[in-house]
Amino acid sequence: MATADTDPLPFRTAAVLGAGVMGAQIAAHLANAGLSVHLLDIAGPDDDRDAVVKQGFATALKLTPDPFFSEEVSRRIALGNFDDHLDRIAEADWVIEVVVEKLEIKQRLMERVEGAASPDAVISTNTSGIPIRLIAANRSPSFKARFLGTHFFNPPRYLQLLELIPHADTDPAVVERAAWFGRVHLGKGVVVARDTPGFIGNRIGIYAMLHGIRAMTDGGYTIEEVDALTGPLIGRPSSATFRTADVVGLDTLADVATYLFGAVAHDESRDSFRIPELLRKLVDTGATGAKAGGGFYRKEGKVILSVDPESMAYEPPKSQDLDGVDDIRKLRDLPSRVSALYAHEGRAGSFFRQHVLAICAYSARRIPEIAASPADVDRAMRSGFVWEMGPFEIWDAVGFARVLGDMRAASLPLPEWIDAMVRSGATSFYRESGVDSEVAAYDPVGGYVGQALPADEISLFALKRDKRHTLWQNAGAALLDLGDGVALFEFRSKANSLGREIVGGLIEVIDMIEAGDFQGLIIGNEGKNFSVGANLGEIASLARQGRFDAVDQIVRDFQHMTMRVRYAARPVVVATHSRALGGGCELALACPNPVAAAESYLGLVEMAVGLIPAAGGTMGMAARAHERA
Repeated sequence: MATADTDPLPFRTAAVLGAGVMGAQIAAHLANAGLSVHLLDIAGPDDDRDAVVKQGFATALKLTPDPFFSEEVSRRIALGNFDDHLDRIAEADWVIEVVVEKLEIKQRLMERVEGAASPDAVISTNTSGIPIRLIAANRSPSFKARFLGTHFFNPPRYLQLLELIPHADTDPAVVERAAWFGRVHLGKGVVVARDTPGFIGNRIGIYAMLHGIRAMTDGGYTIEEVDALTGPLIGRPSSATFRTADVVGLDTLADVATYLFGAVAHDESRDSFRIPELLRKLVDTGATGAKAGGGFYRKEGKVILSVDPESMAYEPPKSQDLDGVDDIRKLRDLPSRVSALYAHEGRAGSFFRQHVLAICAYSARRIPEIAASPADVDRAMRSGFVWEMGPFEIWDAVGFARVLGDMRAASLPLPEWIDAMVRSGATSFYRESGVDSEVAAYDPVGGYVGQALPADEISLFALKRDKRHTLWQNAGAALLDLGDGVALFEFRSKANSLGREIVGGLIEVIDMIEAGDFQGLIIGNEGKNFSVGANLGEIASLARQGRFDAVDQIVRDFQHMTMRVRYAARPVVVATHSRALGGGCELALACPNPVAAAESYLGLVEMAVGLIPAAGGTMGMAARAHERA
């Protein structure tokens, strides 16, 4: 991996060929990253040769969620067409083809690109499964060396996974450059995949979705039950299985599954990609999901209905027969939840065991076909399908030996490398390596391999495994030594809410930083959200008890905390990500040196519960009003 001294050259100008939904959004995200972008598509009629690309760009401007960071960013994109403006790609150091998924069309366009692009430009195709080697088949050795697949997931601004798919002739330096740029400048989780149908993410993800759908069509579970068991309960998005299918589009899901069924004739589980009859019926009747107003679900007024597989009518949600799940859901730790659900003796446990065994065994059988190691599969599923744990991480959480025994009892086929792993004495896919608290992952070729982060990244999870890095802590927060004279104040409360432990702790820690040898302090964390704001439950409890003097003290402490951040004698950086609400927002606003992740959502939401900002925001508003008056 490149270090700060050997970083590859960043891309400055890009050309995106194809202004459909994916092409326009990829262009938008490249513009978000500061690139100048040429967005081209086929020529329109003589009276407006750019009509096609204009339409695609206009559609992107109206999309929700917004693919652009701001309206200003959209002005970095220049529109054109293949016939009149293909010469513009000579300016680009990265050319990305995103045209229709037909091999012949891609091959013809690549021939034109080779004649027009700079000889140093990296050229890639954003395909969801067409073999990369076939797209480049008739091109020169020079072209092939700088050609690869770059599979963005939709929507590319928001989904983290970027699969890089080199072919046999791709220069490794080109892969390294694309991986570095994707990680550092585009904010992607980058995984190198094999040149196989569906690559990693879609091959495993579509298999898992279809398995969930068949639990309803063939297994006696309702739509609502499957979604309850395949959502946040097991570390997956709230859209779970059927809502995700509706958002993706049932026609799109059917097309991808049909493609995979035709392309993986060698796959022992090929029949798993046959489209369930219910899915086919919904597509045939135009019920293709959210974009069509209905798919597996349909909203009527405030009621969300689901389709009945027999009558095809939409009906109110049925009661769920999932006793015991509510207790499991209360477990905050995801490994504990999946382990408890796997052991559950009711219908919920039965479904989850079948789901885990099928997906984990299938994932194991796909190595080394689609990926080099279990860790690559897990990374792809976390980044592309927003699973908190990949299949091999779930396998470990439930228990390696237990899952393996259940697979063998169910006569599920497993690859030889699993047997070799057992013979070697390995008892998990992940373990501590003993090197700087690094985690090692099992590789079928080399045994356990350390999963070192790039030199410019820090994992708080790994750092906290070594207690020597913890300098101070209380019930709600901790101070960690990051090295180089920098410390980090980490929230550790539920949802990173700001209670008295955090407020008082931060004031105490800033005093320590100012009095010690540290050069500065970062306030940040790796939680789902930076902070959901003040612990209103704590404040409401005091108010109900009539302890308004305590409430007043909390407000004073909040203001003191934000002022200590603002006027600290050493630099303090508030590093936000995802939601920074209420007090979390005020903390960022008070900081003279904030560093916000691109996907930070800041807001003063107290108005929704009848409150006004109390951590200094109203004071700042009054001061600014006075200055302007």
